[in-house]
Parts: sequence; C-alpha cells; structure tokens
Amino acid sequence: MNGPVAVEAGFSWRTFTERYWDRRPVLFRSVAPAPFEAADVFRAAVRAGGSAHPGGRMPPNVQLTVGRVQRDAPDGLLPAAGDGSLDAYDARLASRLGGRRYALVVNGFHAFDTALWHRERAFFAGLWEAVGLPLTGAITTLFHGTYEHSPVGVHKDRFATFVFGLRGRKRMRFWPRRPWEEPVSTKVDYARHTAASFTAEVGPGDLLYWPADYYHVGESAGAGPATSVNVGVPRDEHHAGYELEDLLADLDPARLAGGGVDCLLPAPDAPLTAPGPGAGGLLAPSPPEALTAAARALGAYGDPDRMRRRVTVLSLRRWTAGGFEPVPAAAPPRPLADGDLLRGDPRSRVLWAPGGDGGTLCAANGHDTRTPLGHPDVLRLVRVLSGAAPVPVAVADLLSAVGPGARRADVRDLLVRLESFGALRRGT
Repeated sequence: MNGPVAVEAGFSWRTFTERYWDRRPVLFRSVAPAPFEAADVFRAAVRAGGSAHPGGRMPPNVQLTVGRVQRDAPDGLLPAAGDGSLDAYDARLASRLGGRRYALVVNGFHAFDTALWHRERAFFAGLWEAVGLPLTGAITTLFHGTYEHSPVGVHKDRFATFVFGLRGRKRMRFWPRRPWEEPVSTKVDYARHTAASFTAEVGPGDLLYWPADYYHVGESAGAGPATSVNVGVPRDEHHAGYELEDLLADLDPARLAGGGVDCLLPAPDAPLTAPGPGAGGLLAPSPPEALTAAARALGAYGDPDRMRRRVTVLSLRRWTAGGFEPVPAAAPPRPLADGDLLRGDPRSRVLWAPGGDGGTLCAANGHDTRTPLGHPDVLRLVRVLSGAAPVPVAVADLLSAVGPGARRADVRDLLVRLESFGALRRGT
C-alpha cells in the first residue's frame, strides 16, 4: 500500500469520526462484531438472484459481467440455494466459465435478508449517533467475483463509502481528483493514470473507508474470487428532488388512475384530445378538461393536511428503518389466537404519531400502518412488549392491557401487523 491511507489496528466510531469522517481514507484491520457474515451474505445473494423479473431477464437489482460483457439473462450463472455457499458457487462458475473473469454486483443488498439488515443497522447506529441519520437512506452493494476491475471503471460517487472484506483480497485504487481531462464521468481503461493513484488492499475482516470526493476503482488483488460489501452514505450533491421523490414514489400504481374513491387521477369524463389553434394561430385560453381535472387532482393530493400526514408517515418509516432503505419486505400477516404468546424484538423500535382523526400512525422496521386505537392505548401495548429482555405475553392479556373503550378487534389487528413487520416475535 502507498499514499495517504491511514491504518488503524482496531475500530471505534469515536476514533473514526474524530479523525477520518469526511477527511481522508482509512483502513481498519479489525472490526468486531462484524456487521456482515458469510452465511447471511450468501443467503441474500441467492434471494436477490431469484427476485422476479418479467421475460426471464436479469433481476433488476443484479448485474453480472463476464469479461467485459454484461449479461442480460441469468442463464444459471447467479448464486442458487443448491450451491450451499459462496465457495461452492465459485467452483461451479469457474467450471462453467472456463476460468473467465466475472463480476457479480447486487444493489440494494440489505433488503434481501432481514438478519443481515439488522446486523448492519446495529453496527451503523454508532455512526448515526455521532453524525446524524442520513437524509436519504444509505445504500448497500455486494461485489463478488474474479474481475480485473469493477465494471464501471474509475468514477466518483456522491457517497462516503465503507468496504467490508469478507473473502479473498480486493485492491481499491484512489485519486484525490479526476485524473483525466476528457468530458466523461467514468473510465474503464485507466492504465495511463495509475502512476498518480494510491492503493489499499482489503482482506477478510478489514474495513476500508473513503470520503465522497475521491475518484476510485476496485481491482482484484489475486487470482481467486473476492467478496466485499460496500455501504454508501450520501454526502455530496444532495438535491431536494430526492426528498420529493420520497414523498411521491411509493404510491400504489393502482391508485394513480382508473376508478375508486381513493384514486389519485380518476378517469376524466372528457375528451383526451385538444382542438388545434384557431384561425389566428392561437390556442384556446383554457387547457382541455382532461388536463385541468388531472391538475386539480394533483393539487388536492398536495393539500397541506394530507401532505402533513404523508411527511409524518415518511418520518416514522425513516427513523424505524435505521438509515437503510429500502427495507426487507414485511411477512404475510398471520392470525393470532388468544393463547398465542408475543414478545417484542429488542432490535426493532415501534414508533407512533397521532393520526389526526383520533387514530394513530404506527411504524416498525420501516413499515407503517394506521390503527383506530388512540395513542394512549398504543403506548400501553408498546410498554408491555418492549424492554431490553422482553418476556412473552399472551395475546389475551395484551387485549386486556388497553383502555376499556378500545375494540379488541383493533388491538388484535395492530398486533398482527406489528408481527408481520418483525417488531414482535411469536412463541417463547
């Protein structure tokens, strides 16, 4: 290794934030407890590879490059449950590809495994305590393979990046500023610029960090496959558009158009075409009714009271997601009998806010729901189920723990939803 990469034997968030955050690259030689484990990483890679995509094409979060050719279809080249481990997957691919180099990249990686996500959240909670929760969620990316260098080549992100080494060895090459003059944002062929770079090698158990203003590229440091997980924290080029996207992007597509009382853009009872200009070449002073109706509908969606609730929901989601979105999917709801035992999961906070109509908005693990229960009843339930070592409580006792005016069906429904979010565990 050469150049301005500091090396620390042990890791602590205090050392990191005081010396390196937004300042300079650093390599920590030992991180315990490790935020990622090989079994979790393999399981998440299998789930990402099996995520549905129409037409048999590559799953949307997955990129596989063989040599310099990006594959459009999985063609049996992604990790599968039958492999059993990353070692077995590597052996299968080596045979299948005849020794050709490959790169497997999975974006949004933490969303594919709840155990991995919980471990990652717990690790980074120390950073959020020191510097604050990211305005938009941190990203997680798996890099795996025997690639000569990462497929995108030399580039700069808007993220401060943490690289956790799991298997094999990986070299990161850095430039403090853009090393080329051409008007391009990335460069795959960069050999003539390496003299101006400096490097750091990451092995199993190592953690490498660099700030967002460094140009970089990942390279193989040996002939064997290497596995690392990157975590990117947004630090640069943040735009209000990201926040606006969060306010609008997760609308149910079924609500955007069509019918129903909750439809955002109801089908207009008006022609969808507009007349051309008049004899003088001027358009009509008013837009067509179909466009006017759509504008009114969007204006109604932006009503201050409605938008205030939306902002509250997003805040609850973000705080309970722990800085990492998108979150793993909720489990399908399961009915609860009076004799079933429930206890809170210490890794998951349940947060709530008044719903504005006598009900309560609740969130856990980045998922939200609305209940007709008042917030005092929700608070009673949360107190009974929470704690450093929560004890199992029968559903019947939980139904009796709320105020006399609460409907037992509403209590049971909230418990079912919180269990599906992963905030509650069933059994002893």
